[in-house]
Amino acid sequence: MVNLVRELQSEEALLDFGQALAACLKPGLMIELRGELGAGKTTLSRAIIQFLGHKGAVKSPTYTLVEPYEHIQPPVYHFDLYRIADPDELHYLGVETYFNEHSICLVEWPERAADLLPKADIVITLEHAMLGRTIAVTACSSKGWAVMECLS
Repeated sequence: MVNLVRELQSEEALLDFGQALAACLKPGLMIELRGELGAGKTTLSRAIIQFLGHKGAVKSPTYTLVEPYEHIQPPVYHFDLYRIADPDELHYLGVETYFNEHSICLVEWPERAADLLPKADIVITLEHAMLGRTIAVTACSSKGWAVMECLS
């Protein structure tokens, strides 16, 4: 069930949406970011992380698997699981310690983790469209519904 769908016709529109979303986020959220390569998952993450207070560059954690932003409130952990060969690699990363009531976790390519991640509160799907991209947001928990109400 998709709760919100928007057509975003530029990267600027995606960044604006990310800022609006970030203003609605509270600690304890797990957000899945889905979409093909180049769909805008990292761009959306950058908008969220910078709106929450990070002043530097936001790079894709493709090779590090997770980039921590512990200096902002709430702390944000940005995961990119594209290069995970085996979901058990997440155990070595200590992934379970990142998902708690004090942080926000943004997870690109969550399907590569099998069932090792907690259930998402929000699933965001980005798709290429004729004039930009389409973003679909689905709430999967009461915390996710609170974010959807804030976005409305």
